[in-house]
Amino acid sequence: MAGTIIIVGLGPGAPGDISLAADALLRESKNVYLRTEKHPVAAYLRERGASFKSFDAIYEQAPTFEAVYEAIADRLVALAAAGEAVVYAVPGHPLVAEASVAKVRAAAAAAGITISVRPGLSFLDALFTVLPFDPADGLKVIDALQLARQKPDMTAANIITQVYSRAVAAEVKLKLMEDYPDEYAVTVVRAAGVPGEERQAVVPLYELDRIPWVDHLTSVFVPATPPDSPSRRRTLAALTEVMERLRGAGGCPWDREQTHATLKPYLLEESYEVIEAVDAGAMDKLCEELGDVLLQVVFHAQLAAERDDFVVADVIESIVEKMIRRHPHVFADVTVRGSGDVLRNWDKIKAQERGGAGRESALSGVPKHFPALMKAFKLQAKAAKVGFDWDSIDGAHAKVREESAELLEALALGDRAKVEEEVGDLLFAVVNVARFAGVEPETALLRTADKFYRRFRYIEETAAAMGRQLTEMTLAEMDALWDEAKGK
Repeated sequence: MAGTIIIVGLGPGAPGDISLAADALLRESKNVYLRTEKHPVAAYLRERGASFKSFDAIYEQAPTFEAVYEAIADRLVALAAAGEAVVYAVPGHPLVAEASVAKVRAAAAAAGITISVRPGLSFLDALFTVLPFDPADGLKVIDALQLARQKPDMTAANIITQVYSRAVAAEVKLKLMEDYPDEYAVTVVRAAGVPGEERQAVVPLYELDRIPWVDHLTSVFVPATPPDSPSRRRTLAALTEVMERLRGAGGCPWDREQTHATLKPYLLEESYEVIEAVDAGAMDKLCEELGDVLLQVVFHAQLAAERDDFVVADVIESIVEKMIRRHPHVFADVTVRGSGDVLRNWDKIKAQERGGAGRESALSGVPKHFPALMKAFKLQAKAAKVGFDWDSIDGAHAKVREESAELLEALALGDRAKVEEEVGDLLFAVVNVARFAGVEPETALLRTADKFYRRFRYIEETAAAMGRQLTEMTLAEMDALWDEAKGK
């Protein structure tokens, strides 16, 4: 018959904080295991005649805390499975920031072993008595070892637990400094509520790992940033708040007049400016322009929120779900052999999402307002996926020569409508060559336009330096300067 596991909270450290029931259980039970003996209550229990073992040796052997907690869970479950009644004692409250307990409960449930919990005073209760804040104003509790996955909430107070050592404090410092100023004042508390052992220090964030007495009983309190703090401007919430104010009563008259339709040209304009920054390799400019694009997203979301259509959180949720759904090779058990498989899966998933509705053509899904070169490129790529394509780039290039000849014939006839049609056919054929060559035609033409601009400006500037007007120069003279510009 399987035994049981009783999980007991030892409180934050002061012997007087341990409950009478827990005290009696720990003294009277035969199989008592402490997660760690490095806790002020351990000495008190030994003085009271309690007999126990600890898992401190595992900390020395296991490579990670995760491995430590798994080893503890395996050991306790094995004892209980052999019919033992086991008491497992942990610091604080068993269900507050105690990762090992989660491992034990999961392993016990899988093995069909009964678990019961005897609560204890949480370390948070002790911290609340020594820190000058009210948790009702907002509090987030984060395990120091989870900071890579949990971001602090700058609008609320944060308590960083399990700051075991100066090395961990250094990691915490670096992570917090991604959002908070280097000089931001934080409070370091060791052994809160333990007579004779409690220590506190208020230090600037950059000095967090310089405190010599940081150990396994240490937590770090990070107060909420003031409403007008520049640090808060790093959050999406800050941008949405600005947008709400601009659109609200007493806000900006121009912003209040905008609609989804009137904002369309600004989104296009900002997107092109992002592309320009990327091409220039200007990271500062790219940061700024991405912010402008983000503003457009938040602006549209605010307009929708005012009509109860959706809010910015819905936008975020939608794209997060889509990215997870369309990357089953990352978030599920699908196997891919390269980016080609990824793209094929992507198209299949898109088709499944739309359920075939409105998908009568292989060419569906290309936005009608795409720039002409981009639209041609996308249509050709979609047709190629179902086999409507040249065997090689040679066929595409031959089509360019054919369309060029037909354009010359139309020009000779002087038929304007026919000329326009043949110019379109020629451009479409050139786009096909670009697709075969792996070149984005829109990007290629933009670069050529920029190159033309630079070379023509050289002609203008050189002519001006010579005291000449372009209108006074011959084509041969301008061509000579053009050739000079090509060599620059």
